[in-house]
Amino acid sequence: MLRPTSNIEVYLYMAPVDMRKSINGLAALVENELALSPMMEVLFVFCNRGRDKIKLLHWERNGFVVWYKRLEKQRFKWPRQCESGYELRDGRDLNLLLDGLDIWRNKPHETLYFDSVS
Repeated sequence: MLRPTSNIEVYLYMAPVDMRKSINGLAALVENELALSPMMEVLFVFCNRGRDKIKLLHWERNGFVVWYKRLEKQRFKWPRQCESGYELRDGRDLNLLLDGLDIWRNKPHETLYFDSVS
């Protein structure tokens, strides 16, 4: 899996997001709710209400890239809402979050192994 470098800025969008949103919808949230430019060279991270799905939005030179991760079991640890609407972190914290660690308490998700998807 592709992972961000530890020195990239990461904006965790605090409110739950409908994961049907794609590039345009996520970019609109960044512009309208956070009052930031979605074309900044940072990562914007969104989580759904059930905290089992995450999307990352990134502007790369001439277009947007979206990454999506869905957990089959367990939930992502996600911060509570704050006045700014986002929490600023770095790539290291995002990698820990994607690995299942609670970056506020440091406890990982259980590793899962499946023989089949059906």
